[in-house]
Amino acid sequence: MLPFTLQQLRILKAVATEKSLTKAAEFLHISQPSLSKQIKTLEKTLEISLINRESKRISLTENGKIFLHYSERILALCEESCRALIDLKNGERGNLTVGASQTIGIYLLPRVLALFAQNYPQINLKVQVNSTRIIAKNVSNREIDLAVVGGEIPNDLRKNLTIENFVEDEFSLIISKSHPFATKKKITKEDLYHLNFITLNSNSTIRKFIDNILSQNQIETKQLKIIMQLNSIEGIKTAVSLGLGAAFVSSSAIEKEIELETIEILTIENIHITRKLFIISSSQCYKSKAFDFFHIELSKLKNNLEN
Repeated sequence: MLPFTLQQLRILKAVATEKSLTKAAEFLHISQPSLSKQIKTLEKTLEISLINRESKRISLTENGKIFLHYSERILALCEESCRALIDLKNGERGNLTVGASQTIGIYLLPRVLALFAQNYPQINLKVQVNSTRIIAKNVSNREIDLAVVGGEIPNDLRKNLTIENFVEDEFSLIISKSHPFATKKKITKEDLYHLNFITLNSNSTIRKFIDNILSQNQIETKQLKIIMQLNSIEGIKTAVSLGLGAAFVSSSAIEKEIELETIEILTIENIHITRKLFIISSSQCYKSKAFDFFHIELSKLKNNLEN
């Protein structure tokens, strides 16, 4: 017989998250006295102290933190087994949460989402769009089933992830039709120092990636003239189309502008900026039929983009 119940593990996790016995009880919809009694019973059974009670702000002891680590794994496996059974029972019905990093989620993923919703209307689909780090963390925590991300995946999360190569994302240097360089098509590295740049903010993953590639090609990024920093690709595209400057933008984000011929694309001599996109999923998570269906749709998109 195990020295704990699943409810006691849920209580410990809630206390660690909420850092308050009262809030943890509210979260679990039980009374605080009942919650406190369960914790004391668990501590007595395990013969260790799990919670620091010396201050108003509740925290776990070192023993509590270690026990929580394994408790979360146990709870995750229980939830996963339930999902597997429900998946088998429901057949081709089910739930799926997919994620994407910012640019991918706005410009690339919607193509798959539209087709998936059309082909599998019986599957309840949820989408999260955030930074690569947050999306990767949520996949690792099994809050997201699978995701498409660009940029660097944190090393501390890689051990819990299955990482597959997806496609390459090319970045284009765009300017307005009225820009003095619009007739050039191809420019030199030196020409970059004569452009006014509109960029994402300096802590953006994409901004850092582009700066790194330019630096590798002996371009002094600190000497480039940045006149505007915005927090959205749409804002950057609007500013460029108004003739305010030039910008590096993912090719997936400018398909409409290319079709409508509202911008010009400049090629830089001997410089090609691309990054790899990845499909990530939990290496320890059950893969549902809904997961398989969505993965098939991503494979179709990959084939279309590469052909």
